[in-house]
Amino acid sequence: MSPWIEYTVSALLVIGGLFTLVGAIGLARLPDFFTRLHGPTKATTIGVGAIMLASVVWFTVADGKPAISEILITVFLFITAPISANILAKAAMHLQVRRMDNTRGRPWDQ
Repeated sequence: MSPWIEYTVSALLVIGGLFTLVGAIGLARLPDFFTRLHGPTKATTIGVGAIMLASVVWFTVADGKPAISEILITVFLFITAPISANILAKAAMHLQVRRMDNTRGRPWDQ
């Protein structure tokens, strides 16, 4: 296998790991539900997307044919993560989940 492919896969794995780590830290450290929801849905989606892209590149080069299953998993992830985050945020607003004073929301909720 070409060293450039290995460098590309390695870089994608490191980038994916760093974004996933940032999302996990955001989930653990941010103060309320709405800000905690932001960390994993943004950073982790990019992180897992980079890891899946590394898998696509690796198995496409190794097998000599496109890695369809990894591509489908990546598409499914990019479609479902924002939708599930939106549903969770709407449910939290409906249930009037408490938030920090400096978390912005609808003006009539203040």
